[in-house]
Amino acid sequence: MAVDHNKKDMDIDNKGEEEQKGKPVMVILVGAPGSGKSTFCERVMGSSLRPWTRICQDTINNGKAGTKPQCLKRAAAALKEGKSVFIDRCNLDKEQRSDFVKLNCGAQVDAHAVVLDLPAKLCISRSIKRTGHEGNLQGGKAAAVVNRMLQKKELPKLNEGFARIVFCHNENDVEATIKAYTALGPLDTLSNGCFGQKNPDAKIQLGIMKFLKKVEAPSNVGSSSDSVQDSAYPQASDANNICCKGTTKDSLLLGVASKEVKERENLAKGSVDADVSVDEITTLAFPSISTADFQFNNETASDIIVEKVEEFVNKLENARLVLVDLTRGSKILSLVRTKAEKRNIDSKKFFTFVGNITQLYSQGGLRCNVIANAANWRLKPGGGGVNAAIFTAAGLALETATKERANSLLPGHAVVVPLPSDSPLYTREGVSHVIHVLGPNMNPQRPNSLNNDYNKGCSILREAYTSLFTGFLSILRSRSKLPRRISEKLALTPLDLKDPSLDPRNHLTNSDQKIKRDDGCVYERSKKCKGANDETVADISAPSSTYGKVTGDKSKLEGPTSKTWGSWAQALYHIAMHPEKHKDELLEVLDDVLVLNDLYPKACKHLLVLARHEGLDGLVDVHQEHLQLLMTMHAVGLKWAEKLLHEDSSMVFRLGYHLAPSMRQLHLHVISQDFNSNHLKNKKHWNSFNTAFFRDSVDVIEEIKNHGKATIKDEDSQLSMELRCHRCRSAHPNIPRLKSHISICQAPFPHALLENGHLVLAPKT
Repeated sequence: MAVDHNKKDMDIDNKGEEEQKGKPVMVILVGAPGSGKSTFCERVMGSSLRPWTRICQDTINNGKAGTKPQCLKRAAAALKEGKSVFIDRCNLDKEQRSDFVKLNCGAQVDAHAVVLDLPAKLCISRSIKRTGHEGNLQGGKAAAVVNRMLQKKELPKLNEGFARIVFCHNENDVEATIKAYTALGPLDTLSNGCFGQKNPDAKIQLGIMKFLKKVEAPSNVGSSSDSVQDSAYPQASDANNICCKGTTKDSLLLGVASKEVKERENLAKGSVDADVSVDEITTLAFPSISTADFQFNNETASDIIVEKVEEFVNKLENARLVLVDLTRGSKILSLVRTKAEKRNIDSKKFFTFVGNITQLYSQGGLRCNVIANAANWRLKPGGGGVNAAIFTAAGLALETATKERANSLLPGHAVVVPLPSDSPLYTREGVSHVIHVLGPNMNPQRPNSLNNDYNKGCSILREAYTSLFTGFLSILRSRSKLPRRISEKLALTPLDLKDPSLDPRNHLTNSDQKIKRDDGCVYERSKKCKGANDETVADISAPSSTYGKVTGDKSKLEGPTSKTWGSWAQALYHIAMHPEKHKDELLEVLDDVLVLNDLYPKACKHLLVLARHEGLDGLVDVHQEHLQLLMTMHAVGLKWAEKLLHEDSSMVFRLGYHLAPSMRQLHLHVISQDFNSNHLKNKKHWNSFNTAFFRDSVDVIEEIKNHGKATIKDEDSQLSMELRCHRCRSAHPNIPRLKSHISICQAPFPHALLENGHLVLAPKT
């Protein structure tokens, strides 16, 4: 990348001061977290003679995270001063870049893009290991974020308005680009064009292919040792060596990958049954349960996995089990593989695999009809790791289908959920069922920890795998009962399944309905739980079955039976994550919170203070580290209550949270106590604000300070309580009668509400 020096830089009489300084450059950095954007900026700015300004959204607001509009404003000001600018954001799609490109002021500014298209594995490794990150994206949660962002990326093109685009695929590319911009003096320019792009139409970068597209036949399959190995693509150690004229590196790698996949499938075809093709082998892919976020000991967990696989593997007939982990060199995979080999477990029926469990077919060539999800007890999306990835990949269809089967799950249990045919995971990957399974929690920082009680933990983990494999067996039995014409359709490729007429679920007759119900069993290792006796599992020692909601002892959950978020319930979450798209709805935008009016107010004044943090759906997700956020939310809510009191001093406000909110994303209610609203229509509406279902903000803050979590009670009993006036506590038969009463009731508020700041009133004059 040569630097073109202006040969007339000494012709002062013919050049104005502005042209003497040269044209400012705006470099829009494009890359996932961990790709090295901030380091790129720091290295160039530390050595360059050209004046640069770094615009970083993580620090734009006096060292704290800010908004895109703030970045645009600061960038425009710097360019106006004649400074060159680095836009240090992810900028992974055209929409995020477009507003910045428009700042080129009619070609008075050169808009460049530097694409740090580094391997996903490297970005994830950096993000996990770093500490003190400006945007606080570090540790375990970073992996899922990076992976999700890379899957949705949209590479920049010159027609977006860029004069120059440079693609960096490795450290050498990055180093060369840093040197080019460092050498760019105040009067220098860089040549226009697109440099270093491998394949303009490639959806997935080489790096993420190397990280996720890993499939290889176990090296010792068929050998005398009959050992079990990780299935994985061979590492392309030197991508440049496979590049030749007229052939892109991507296409060559894809060719190698295709060959490896075919070899893997040919091996599988002959390894299970000579009459069964690989497409007909029903496969369960499952992650290691409880060893990630729940911190169960890997050594102990591997013993239990191998023990349970050995117990069930001979019952599988023409089916197989695959233990999946995202990371090559995974300790749990290594331990399980070694122990399975020692026990002589058939490697044709069970093996380990490195890859993304939501992309095993599209990225790894491994067809898995059933995948297991390491779920949370609320059966909700969110959090991180496998649970977040599967719910995201499957879309809202999985949330809805799960809610129809169960609302919560006890540790050691599993629920089989047939995946609707409109789910992306079904059409793209050919996954027909997801089995949610909940293992023991040994993490003291998470709710319901077993406090290192491994006797109980091992028992629960064994129950979890038993429930998981039992659920898989029920799917196998269901398929064996299908008519042959339907069974043949199960071997269709995922793309074929986009045609609803080819979906075997659409061909079930009345006599098949029992089979369909079988797929939805909630398997519970509990003698107390008795389900429909006519649907019990045959031929194995199976747990009792129930249908629909889990009916176990909910007291063990220490929390409410949670809701699954439908599309309508995601509205607040989308506002919190993308406030720039909802400017007209917002009353105030701050670093950590947003303020808006409730769309369906239950009182004359009803505001919401909305947290902007990812992963906080409700009170159950709040812990000690969120204390400062809760205090900020309370302070902002108090400020708005006082502002409204200044307008009408007769009002009284209360600030609090719902135990189990109907809308996703933590939000604080600031609600006037007149409850004069046409939207307050039923008992649930009233009791959600006037029973223990409504947790006062001051009480929640105190509990987090002292105990690290809020007290979560059974919400069902609260919402079904009789209607009582919130002032005099008199009972009323229906909402109209209650509303008529509270409009004239002058009784003082209960003493408990008048203490400790539960109510916000105008100051006495």
